[in-house]
Amino acid sequence: MNAMNITTIIRPPYFYISGFTGIPHMKYYYVFLSLVYIISLMGNTFIMIVIYVDQSLHSPKYIAVLNLAFTDICETTALVPKVLDMFLFGRQFISYDQCLTNLFFVFVFLTMQSFNLTILSYDRLVAICCPLRYHMLVSHRSMFQLTGAAWAFAVFIILILVGFITRLSFCGSVVINSYFCDHYPLFSLAAPCSDVLPNDVMSYLDPVVVLYIPMVFIIASYVCIIHALFTITLPKDRAMKTCTSHLILVAIFYLPINITYIFSSFIPTNIRIINLSLTSVLPPMLNPIIYVLKTEEFKESSKRLLKRVAQRTVGPVKST
Repeated sequence: MNAMNITTIIRPPYFYISGFTGIPHMKYYYVFLSLVYIISLMGNTFIMIVIYVDQSLHSPKYIAVLNLAFTDICETTALVPKVLDMFLFGRQFISYDQCLTNLFFVFVFLTMQSFNLTILSYDRLVAICCPLRYHMLVSHRSMFQLTGAAWAFAVFIILILVGFITRLSFCGSVVINSYFCDHYPLFSLAAPCSDVLPNDVMSYLDPVVVLYIPMVFIIASYVCIIHALFTITLPKDRAMKTCTSHLILVAIFYLPINITYIFSSFIPTNIRIINLSLTSVLPPMLNPIIYVLKTEEFKESSKRLLKRVAQRTVGPVKST
């Protein structure tokens, strides 16, 4: 009997995503999420088109910006349509395989958002602290290698996360107290009948690798950048403008998610879920707006593209 317990893995046919419970007028929140999703899709698609069309933006830095826009589209697409389908249409049951797939893609794209901001920080660090060596250290090839390595590592670490879930038996509750197949609420369900220690270790290790180490690197890089601005003769206004947009992106991504994780044990479940859902969808919506408003070269490229499109649209009308 003991041998059978050790070798048999119990996998439920489905899980139930509890989501937001007892909050009135939640349909308005789902409408808000759908609007955020549409704006995010349009904004990030616009970013990608401008970078693709404008030759002046075919630089190593904008490879990272393009990758960030692509990741933002993927992350919101992996999350928002499924959330709306589950809670607006009452389809909160999700199969075992779909649940693990949902967990994998949401976490991979969330991880890549963090890694992309780190790569952009590295780009700014080299550009301001080592301007004479910039083209040697940050080339098209090195940027493709960095982003490729980031994707490979993100997929690798989340595959380990999901792999540890597959070895668990779920013999009790199948209710996941989150708005998607979240890692901790999912593996916690197996605690009564499986050894969840490896999963527990990964739940602490993953935020360290994905959030805290990148955040420490970004903070350290900006300490070096600020020191360089005060000690090296540089056009300070322009240098600071190039960093402002990146700093805002860093703040709106890292601050809410870290506050939520640090104080998760003190925050009620509904508030935690709303905070995490907003943290997942607002940065992808705000990133394009910040880049258009705060980055001068991108703003000029956007104006040129829109002017060209307007001329092509109006041109045939005038000729007739």
